[in-house]
Amino acid sequence: MQMPLNSPVRWICCFIAIIPLVFLYPCSPALAEDETQILELLVETLNQTDDPKVQESIMRGMIAGLEGRRAVAAPNNWTTVLNAKLAQNANPEIRNLALQLSQFFGDADAKQLALKKLRNKKAALTSRRQALRSLLNQQSEEASDLLEFLMEEPELCLDAIRGYAAVENATGPTVLLERYSKFSEEQRRAVIETLASRQFYAEQLLGALQDNRIPRTDIPVHVARSLNKILGQSFIDYYGDVKPVTTDRIKTIAKYKRMVSGSALENADASRGRMVYEKTCASCHVLYGAGGKIGPDLTGSNRANLDYILLNSVAPSYDVPESYQMVLILTIDGRLVNGVIAEEDATKVVLKTVEQPRLVIAKADIETRKASEKSMMPEGQLDQMKPQEVRDLIKYLQTTEQVEMVK
Repeated sequence: MQMPLNSPVRWICCFIAIIPLVFLYPCSPALAEDETQILELLVETLNQTDDPKVQESIMRGMIAGLEGRRAVAAPNNWTTVLNAKLAQNANPEIRNLALQLSQFFGDADAKQLALKKLRNKKAALTSRRQALRSLLNQQSEEASDLLEFLMEEPELCLDAIRGYAAVENATGPTVLLERYSKFSEEQRRAVIETLASRQFYAEQLLGALQDNRIPRTDIPVHVARSLNKILGQSFIDYYGDVKPVTTDRIKTIAKYKRMVSGSALENADASRGRMVYEKTCASCHVLYGAGGKIGPDLTGSNRANLDYILLNSVAPSYDVPESYQMVLILTIDGRLVNGVIAEEDATKVVLKTVEQPRLVIAKADIETRKASEKSMMPEGQLDQMKPQEVRDLIKYLQTTEQVEMVK
């Protein structure tokens, strides 16, 4: 695999040819040696160029190819190149990328540097957020123990709340539940979604519901669906059956049509409806350029048609495209995740979830995986609303331009 790179053109060609292979090689033992050779060649390419743009591109490609992996065998030449050219580079982005790669290679020093950066309140927010993400991806318990500390910082609070889902932490539920009433609406939703990701967490959440520390109305339908899968009968005894409400969708649609007919919709308020939309729909759908990108963009959809809106609200799984079908994954460390597949290769699955637009799961970490014909959008959303909220939401969905949200 030794390849002298005597000219910029030659090593750039090498780079372009080799980088895609990092993405394609599976983690099987039979191909481990080939993967190591490819990584060694990429590191040698890094060693033979002083162009920071090329170095950055190569390392970004390597990171993308290794995404979701842990404790990858380091190429033999990595430490030499790291110390000689990358770790002391004047370009902070080069140093940051090198640090990330070293964590993939199980470098204890790189891990400690990332932890130091995470603790440093004077460090750039983007680099601290990246350090937290890479440490949690490597299942760092030390990083998990810092989440309570990070929660005190407004810019990192939401990242810290969601971080508890990545690595199970015995104190996590207590920390989150004690602060619940002081969190913003977005943060409270993240707490609920995080506590519905693991058996131990879900049990603590159920206790808080039963003790009225958290209102039942704070549990969205998609979270109730996850809690039902994790806790089974104990959750059903508290919440009731979590089942489709559209066994007769024609009657259900007719009920809501009567609710919004005639003057009822005329007297609805689109600004109030936007507030309902932000609470129930915006995490998954884009409308007027804002929102999550899990479900279809609603801006150009047939929103003027009441039948279209009601069919897709009452029975979202009636005719769901394959690209929006839900996949349920249980990891070997007990984390339950459901989302739609954004991309997949031989080593990882990338999901779009309500909580995260991009969640990488290594295939080696998957215990079970089940595809569903159901949409990610849960059924029964309208049933959780008051009649006036339904009217206001429909009024907002039928707007042709953005309106101010009621205060």
